[in-house]
Amino acid sequence: MTGARGRPRHRMRVVTVAAVSFLLLLVAGAGWVYLRIDGNISTFDADGLSKNRPGAGASGRNVLVIGSDSRAGGNAELGGGEGDVGRSDTAFLLHVYGDGEHAVAVSIPRDTLVDIPPCLLPDGSWTAEQRHVMFNSAFTVGGSAKGNPACTQNTVERLTGLRVDHTIVVDFAGFSAMTSAVGGVDVCVPKDVYRGDLNPNLGSRGELLFHQGRQTVSGQKALDYVRVRHGIGDGSDIGRIQRQQAFLSSMIKKVRSQGFKPGTLLPLADAATKSMTVDPGLGSADKMLSFAMSLKNIDLHDMKFMTLPWRYDGNRVAVVQPDADALWASIRADRTIDGKDAGGKGAGRKGAGGGPSPSESVSGAGVKVSVRNGTTVDGLAARAAASLKSSGFEVTDTSTAGSQDATGTVIEFGPGAAGDARTVARLFPGAFVRGADISGVVITLGRDYAEAPSAAPAPSSSPSSPSSSPSGAPGGARSADDDPCANLSYG
Repeated sequence: MTGARGRPRHRMRVVTVAAVSFLLLLVAGAGWVYLRIDGNISTFDADGLSKNRPGAGASGRNVLVIGSDSRAGGNAELGGGEGDVGRSDTAFLLHVYGDGEHAVAVSIPRDTLVDIPPCLLPDGSWTAEQRHVMFNSAFTVGGSAKGNPACTQNTVERLTGLRVDHTIVVDFAGFSAMTSAVGGVDVCVPKDVYRGDLNPNLGSRGELLFHQGRQTVSGQKALDYVRVRHGIGDGSDIGRIQRQQAFLSSMIKKVRSQGFKPGTLLPLADAATKSMTVDPGLGSADKMLSFAMSLKNIDLHDMKFMTLPWRYDGNRVAVVQPDADALWASIRADRTIDGKDAGGKGAGRKGAGGGPSPSESVSGAGVKVSVRNGTTVDGLAARAAASLKSSGFEVTDTSTAGSQDATGTVIEFGPGAAGDARTVARLFPGAFVRGADISGVVITLGRDYAEAPSAAPAPSSSPSSPSSSPSGAPGGARSADDDPCANLSYG
């Protein structure tokens, strides 16, 4: 990995595969480009978003990116999933830090066991909450060919406690066209890969798809590269995620290396916007251009890719705690994965951890909260209760949590209490906020509060390295400027 000191700061104009779609809009200096791009953009119905959403964090923003692989439309001939139901095996949450100079994309394995909150169906009814089910099943709720991005967004917000500002769905056909539009993407393969590795039901080894080592892929070959998982490492989705992260890094570098000329970027703009379905907040060329411009100062080295801390749970994936909560808390507080404050000094920033400044008061009038001590520090719940009461909150009780090894502070809220939870969170910068099957608001204090009750927590250890995981999950994060052959063959 190239060190930050002593190297020129090359600025990139976009981050991640969907954000590559934003880069192309930087050419939109003329009205004719706007008209062409505007006509391509599709949006999904925001009515399906949860009514009890997490509050905003510090000054950064969160973008959920979903890869769709149904066989509907042009995806059929590219090897999408079976049937016409929208499916997704790829998703990551991109956090753009408040300073506009750092970003991190956290991949969520498709087999991760999560709770899916109530989701809107095509007939206007809502599903019941589902517990301990595969993450990628959220996208199939309702059986629509376009999938259910709102349900996936609700699930990510429940999982992370982070408010998702924008959601983007990129389909197979559009992804294939984007890789061709940039003239191919340089990738690396840890060993020879055959057709039977892509399709284990083929019954034979089949033709050679990729030779070992570096090569350039585009179109169908690019799709095959990001989809293959059998025959490499342990054949898991985790290894595939690593290769996808390397691919995104390489694609970003390729686009930047070509320069920002209309003749180069317009074909990419056309392909990308045709392939995307976005939330209404990004539903025009103007809105997408505004977002793209906010990413222009992110250095390749400061664009990170990592995977949600995980371990195997049978043939599924479980979230590793407290590592995951520490990761989400640090992101909410606009702290990078190596603990740096990247909140910047932008408008709306209220302090290092996204909470109120010392001169800003918080009114808890009418808000009831239960306080639990999740540590072995004596008197911590009483200390927090006193702080809450001094701001007008009604503390209903204080107690010791069932587990006393909490790293980060967690604020949980029941139906109708999201606003109250956001108010409580202003006194606990960087706390992990999530919905739960409870009444009212419950705060469980972690070591971060014990050590620095007025500061945003930094993760107790590298949140990207789940050292407690019995699976031996790979740790660390990839930078967009890393060698494309590094860390590709997990298992």
